[in-house]
Amino acid sequence: MTLYRDEGIVLRTQKLGEADRIVTVLTRRTGRIRAAAKGVRKTKSRFGARLEPFTHVDLQLYERRSLDLITQAETLRPYGEGLVTDYPRYTAGTAMLETAEKLTAEEREPALRQFLLLVGALRTLVERDHDPRLVLDAFLLRSLSVAGWAPALDECGRCGDRGQLRGFAIAAGGAVCARCRQPGAATPAPPTFGLMLALLRGDWEYADGSEPRHRVECSGLVAAYLQWHLEHGIRSLRHVERDEKGTSLRRERA
Repeated sequence: MTLYRDEGIVLRTQKLGEADRIVTVLTRRTGRIRAAAKGVRKTKSRFGARLEPFTHVDLQLYERRSLDLITQAETLRPYGEGLVTDYPRYTAGTAMLETAEKLTAEEREPALRQFLLLVGALRTLVERDHDPRLVLDAFLLRSLSVAGWAPALDECGRCGDRGQLRGFAIAAGGAVCARCRQPGAATPAPPTFGLMLALLRGDWEYADGSEPRHRVECSGLVAAYLQWHLEHGIRSLRHVERDEKGTSLRRERA
């Protein structure tokens, strides 16, 4: 067995036997890995609490034919502690973890840019400087870009025209002009295109100043575009959307 060391973000865990867990981690150098953690569900486990989702950990592992074996885990930053008491941020973070796993389809394939995006997004969520759904949408757009699926936002996805954009067609690659727009394409407001572009580029001044209706429209388009490319849904996005509806209802009643 080969011993190696890497750091990563814990994406999820699964029960294994009576006291063990399978831990899925997106690492800096190795990419996404699944490893066994022996005895971590026991009360007296040495590092069970360090192998929870959202935790940035430094790991020592034995490489094996099936599941690698975690022999040591040290916490670098417990992002989960800053998220579990804030439902909107927690659900946004959960959607990030699931997306990061889905966008790294091959195990042990290096994914440094995706790892750095995830670390930065979780840090931003915990710092609470921006609305959590804006942070999530920025992460989703940038992750799509890293995967080679960045949507066209400042030019037509079909003809490349930089004139007035009239629609958003997922199959066409994003924004479309009036000539290329086909029936059934969404018709976002111009500020929605501006918000999506700001999130992709990291223009937080513009994003933070955006109106709620444009944020909702942006989130719907980003979620639809992501899930179309992945060819299946991101289950945790349902909880984010449900929270948005609950927040809107509370504001109306107030």
